[in-house]
Amino acid sequence: MASDLQRRRLLAGASAASALAAMGASPAARADDKILIGYWPIASGLPLYVGLERGIFKEAGLNVEGVKFASAQQVAEAMISGRIHGSANGTASAVLGLAEITSPNLFKIICSNPSNKSLVLDEFVVPKDSPVKSIAELAGKKVASGPGIQNVTLAKIILEKNGIANPTVTELPVGQHVPALAAGQIDAVYTLEPTGTAGRLKGLARVLETGVIAKYVLGNADAPWFGGSASVTNSFIKDSPDLAKRYIAAYGKAVEWVRKQPEESRKHMDGFTAIEEALVKEVPLSGFTLYNEFSASDLGYFQKFFDVFTERKIFSRKLDVKSLLYTA
Repeated sequence: MASDLQRRRLLAGASAASALAAMGASPAARADDKILIGYWPIASGLPLYVGLERGIFKEAGLNVEGVKFASAQQVAEAMISGRIHGSANGTASAVLGLAEITSPNLFKIICSNPSNKSLVLDEFVVPKDSPVKSIAELAGKKVASGPGIQNVTLAKIILEKNGIANPTVTELPVGQHVPALAAGQIDAVYTLEPTGTAGRLKGLARVLETGVIAKYVLGNADAPWFGGSASVTNSFIKDSPDLAKRYIAAYGKAVEWVRKQPEESRKHMDGFTAIEEALVKEVPLSGFTLYNEFSASDLGYFQKFFDVFTERKIFSRKLDVKSLLYTA
């Protein structure tokens, strides 16, 4: 079954676990109360970057460290193995969902990042001089996506919705998307910001279409796609309840800082993502919805997104999104 295959792939992130093992004991056993949060380098991880670099976590008396991974799968595997306390925004929600099925009662979502045609995150990108004008024209072309089951599945659905039967999608690390386009190794890529902006500003690529998940998967270009989520593990909440509560509150303050200072916050992508500080002013920002801010409509769209993975037999059982949200 596809779900068994994907669970094996999720648990195959041994390189991340090995790297974290070098840090010492598991998080719960650390004497210095260090909080380890996994992230992968995309624009929507901004609240973690801001919290670290603006001293928001330190002001709360917290010792927080961001741990960079090459994929959302590696973040989830590290959560399962107990090597990190949670994930930053931008960690693929469906990968977290698959991890929850693999390891029940693994985590709680503290914040998700909605995107659509206005809150730009997801996009199809092509080489700068490509003659392709629409996604439908990618039939027979070499198409890639970011690594992981969420990215590949969504890319295939979008291609199918544009009339392309049985599409093939190649997984590539996000950092290779623009170079692969420029080198002619691929004809298009389903990717996340800041890839499109970086490619455009370097004169190597152009954005074909943004907000593709809301439009083609959720059926409404204005719908919020909660494609990435910040989370904390339930073991962290259980073993260090006061520390976890303070971290969640501080993360919320970081989200508020991003909301109030969007232009200033952009510079904190430098060093965490592939785009340099001089270019970050061009990067579009996704939205952020804290665990206590979800409306009934939000939950409906989030559930619809998860149900896609159940329908495709990637999730072996239905997940109730509401039950995965943190409750104070």
